[in-house]
Amino acid sequence: MSAEKNTATWATIDTKIGPFTAVVDADGAVLASGWTARLDELLPQVHPTLRPTELAEGDIGPVADAIVRYHDGDLSAIDDVPVRQRSGEFLVHAWDVLRTVPAGAPVTYTEYAAKSGRPAAVRAAASACARNAAALFVPCHRVLRTDGTLGGFRWGVEIKQALLDHERP
Repeated sequence: MSAEKNTATWATIDTKIGPFTAVVDADGAVLASGWTARLDELLPQVHPTLRPTELAEGDIGPVADAIVRYHDGDLSAIDDVPVRQRSGEFLVHAWDVLRTVPAGAPVTYTEYAAKSGRPAAVRAAASACARNAAALFVPCHRVLRTDGTLGGFRWGVEIKQALLDHERP
């Protein structure tokens, strides 16, 4: 019996913040995304059980539309794009919670931990941000240090700042 094929499509879109690549499952869910043109920077972030066995560059449909609309100023364009990530129960829940943080209203890691139901788990909340494969759609850029500084971001603090500036009311 052969292994089941899992094909995903990817595309890189030029944005004012830089090249943005998304890897999208056959059903339209984002598996990985970020401000890079390199698949080798995205694919290792995908949980092994979700990692595609085949990749094709091509049309990523509504995901591409949402990326363009977001970068053009429609900040809610990314809200309903399906995302598929897998990990432990807390991380999956924390990623869902992160999707409820509105544009223009960043939270601290402490506030994010509390929103996720574990106020003492600030490091776990930070880990959820660090392990997020679907940047932009799961907006980890909206989480700041308690003192208001940026903290880290997989795609660089310059991009994080540009995103926060883009979302500022």
